[in-house]
Amino acid sequence: MRSLLTMVSLTVALAGHAVADPLQINEFLAGPARDWDGSGSLSTRDDEWVEIHNLGATAVDLAGHLLTDGERLPRYALSGTLAPGGRRLVFGKDAYDWERANGFPAFGLSLGNSGDKVMLWQIVGPDTVLVDSYTYVSHEAASDRAVGRVPDGGGWMLLDGLNPYTGATPPAGTGCLPSPGDANLCGTTPTERVSWGRLKATYR
Repeated sequence: MRSLLTMVSLTVALAGHAVADPLQINEFLAGPARDWDGSGSLSTRDDEWVEIHNLGATAVDLAGHLLTDGERLPRYALSGTLAPGGRRLVFGKDAYDWERANGFPAFGLSLGNSGDKVMLWQIVGPDTVLVDSYTYVSHEAASDRAVGRVPDGGGWMLLDGLNPYTGATPPAGTGCLPSPGDANLCGTTPTERVSWGRLKATYR
């Protein structure tokens, strides 16, 4: 696998066109300030997360799909299948463990806090092609602010309910909460104030 993914990293650096694929990056959080993965402690590396969503009507084989940051080096290779409408959460700890297991320098998802890019790729024959990506700026990566498609598969919005954003640089704050592993419903249901304990218990 190491030699294959070394070649993949070189191909990823050259590829740039998108392909039709039912998978999308649906939400991510680059600046964790809480224990998002439920490990019992905060890690700014391990508690980053990216949510992948299957918008299709059939299950998708995730083999051959890779997550990278803007450096386009493989950070995590997806595996298994994803049911129609299903979501797959990848935490920084998952990426760190995968990198170590496959002989890569271990940095986790490595999502920059001053701005970066989240990218989803697929190996198609001899090529590695771009499936989906989002370039974010610094205020989107501030503590516990997520960015997500609202509704699922829709346009990108800032989900800043845990750390309100009042600046003028788009995207504007919405006051809606991150929703890892759940539907993105910002603006379609009333925003409810909840404790962090209750919020975290929902995502376990």
